[in-house]
Amino acid sequence: MTGIASAPRNLAVTATALLAVAATSAPAHAKPEPKAPDGFVALRDVDPTIIQEMRYLTPHNFVGEPIDGYKKPMCILTEPAAKALHKAQRKLLREGYSLKVYDCYRPQRAVDQFVRWAEDLGDERMKAEFYPHVDKSRLFEDGYIAAKSGHSRGSTLDLTVVKLPALPTRPYVPGEALTPCYGPQDERFPDNSVDMGTGFDCFDTLSHTDDPRVTGEQRANRDLLRGALAEVGFVNLPEEWWHFTYKPELFPDTYFDFPVARRSLPVAHF
Repeated sequence: MTGIASAPRNLAVTATALLAVAATSAPAHAKPEPKAPDGFVALRDVDPTIIQEMRYLTPHNFVGEPIDGYKKPMCILTEPAAKALHKAQRKLLREGYSLKVYDCYRPQRAVDQFVRWAEDLGDERMKAEFYPHVDKSRLFEDGYIAAKSGHSRGSTLDLTVVKLPALPTRPYVPGEALTPCYGPQDERFPDNSVDMGTGFDCFDTLSHTDDPRVTGEQRANRDLLRGALAEVGFVNLPEEWWHFTYKPELFPDTYFDFPVARRSLPVAHF
């Protein structure tokens, strides 16, 4: 066979090879992010007066870096929970206080990151503030970290009370000196919250809502928060003064993973 006769075959082989390379090098289409079902809302759409300080979007948390799935500094909740929170806020405003949320709906991917972090015993960059007395190897056993969180069902949130007028909380500077979350208020990381006896996400028994060491003004402040929320249907987790779940939950058995972002939500209808 001559070179001229074999040219068409060679061209066909070359074209096929080029197509194969192009197919393998073409960028894959990103998988679309999951969306929230009807029943989820942005808290700001229900009550814009509630202060939002969304900690997991920032590095000021027990992990020490922004957490997976938090795209925007916003609180997302199921609609019944958000409306109940609005009722509690109206009463507190009349008394000169405001609610402030630290975390609301939490994507499952964020919980997964917490689990990976807890398994990495060498990463203790935030220990001095958030878990000074707890050996990191015990975080699962002691119940501070779990593979599932009620936050992912959408009716659980972490929050506190702020005396009005509210002063801004200064931003955390990564690498700054850390102080224990259970110390006196003027020694802890500054927070415009009333004194609850510990900071938010303090892995310590002093965070237990009814710990007998918490007395005086700190006890009154915890009771103020718990009482205001209990009146509208929220139940406190006894191990964390800041943790509440609205009952009955709209999605009691579903753990969602849509990102914390406006685009995740259905269109607001109020």
